[in-house]
Amino acid sequence: MSVYTTLSLKEVQAFAAAYGLEVIELNPIQGGIQNTNYFIVCADGSQFVLTLFENMDMQAAAELIPVLEYLGQQGLAVPVPLKYSGQSIHTLKDKPAQIAPRMLGQHPMPSTIEQVEQIAIAQAQMHVALQDFPLERKVARDHAYWYNVAKQIKPTLNAADTALLNNLLGLYEALTAMYPNRPKGFIHSDLFRDNTLFEGNTLKGILDFYEMNRDELLFDIAITLNDFCTEYPEVTLNEAKATAFLNAYSSVRPLTEDEKSCLELYLAMAAGRFWMMRLQVAQMNQAEGRTGDDILQKNPLEMRDMLVERLKFVTA
Repeated sequence: MSVYTTLSLKEVQAFAAAYGLEVIELNPIQGGIQNTNYFIVCADGSQFVLTLFENMDMQAAAELIPVLEYLGQQGLAVPVPLKYSGQSIHTLKDKPAQIAPRMLGQHPMPSTIEQVEQIAIAQAQMHVALQDFPLERKVARDHAYWYNVAKQIKPTLNAADTALLNNLLGLYEALTAMYPNRPKGFIHSDLFRDNTLFEGNTLKGILDFYEMNRDELLFDIAITLNDFCTEYPEVTLNEAKATAFLNAYSSVRPLTEDEKSCLELYLAMAAGRFWMMRLQVAQMNQAEGRTGDDILQKNPLEMRDMLVERLKFVTA
């Protein structure tokens, strides 16, 4: 949620007026890497999040609105965008934009066992609820997408990192062929702690669904388990939290035996995906001259170190 497009209070007031909002304060949000986000405060004290989609057209930006509406109807804590004239996505500075309620709470840094259990249950509920949801995404960031990203990044890696990436992909090909019963469905794909909000141990918000795609449910589990059950700057897995996560998730949707057999590989693979993603974002920012305090760029080495740690437990 970095700031790539600078907005003035006057511009936002004009945009928000169509929603019936009287904006009196505008604050940029630092955090995230894809879109421009601002907190807006209204005269009546209500607060919202304004998002400009930096890399999506109107159609792509609108794809997820029915998903958020449906999840909200299912009782999940998600920010459902506001509408006027029957639409949630409108244009601001020639870019798709939306306004959604601001969900209050804190990122769990570090997480507690109870918070780990709550996010695992919510993730399983999302997986079950969206299993047959009629959604087609314009951009599919599934395994094939990330494999292509890895191929693009590989020529820029040194010899040691190239060997590390090749080892990971080789293990993936071998183990997934042995254990094929790995269900697919719509997954969040980016359910890190900084995309959740808690009040104490109560989950109050799940944010940033823009990476949602149809992929293996086990990838979503691995992404979230890696982050919620790791005590940064250390990258080792907290076994007590990991066990609590898996038990809570399985209380809603039990894992298949093949998913259980592939879990350690997928923890490594998830770290590898985000290593590649962060390298790709760093290269894109450099190419486009994106710099400054308003641009958040997460450290690729954090995910590389996690990948090395997770691979210690993977055997073909």
